[in-house]
Amino acid sequence: MIITALRRISADRFTVALEDGSEIKSSLGVVTDRRLFTGKALDEEELAALRRDSSRSLARDKALELISRRPMSRKEVREKLLQKGADEDAAEYSADWLQEHGFLNDESYAAAVARHYAAKGYGAGRVRSELGRRGVDRELWDGALEQMPAADEKLHKFIAARLKDPEDREQLRKIGAALFRRGYSWEEIRAALRRYTDTVIEED
Repeated sequence: MIITALRRISADRFTVALEDGSEIKSSLGVVTDRRLFTGKALDEEELAALRRDSSRSLARDKALELISRRPMSRKEVREKLLQKGADEDAAEYSADWLQEHGFLNDESYAAAVARHYAAKGYGAGRVRSELGRRGVDRELWDGALEQMPAADEKLHKFIAARLKDPEDREQLRKIGAALFRRGYSWEEIRAALRRYTDTVIEED
């Protein structure tokens, strides 16, 4: 297959035009590394390698752009690349590359998620839910949860702002349910409420 044109479309993006009318979107790095030029002949193996390397290079650049906007887990990066049109090989390669070069670290990411939700007043249950939703391996959850600050202050602040009558069981039930939805266990909730009342609330 003959390269009929190399069209530069941006500072680091090229379109490689082929004699059969097809085109390959590529990057400056791939064009340079493979020493491409107009008129160069590519055998089937070289053409396949060009398609693979171009796809990987573009996906890797997109992945770097994604994590520059916000921290992400390895699974989130991979899934986002697939959503944006990358193939399985390119998405997997990009996630591996970012991980190998220290741009992705699910352990640090999990700890950051735990601290973020703890600061917003959520409990361990909510953090587990978020880590699962974001594709963080379960084996990393315990380490992240250990870095959460004690929940006492957040619990008491939440209760104090809402509890008007410590003997009102319906009010206590609503506060308990709200805290449970925020990821606190019933054991944590009951212990916190004992500071304000001896009335025991039951699980829904």
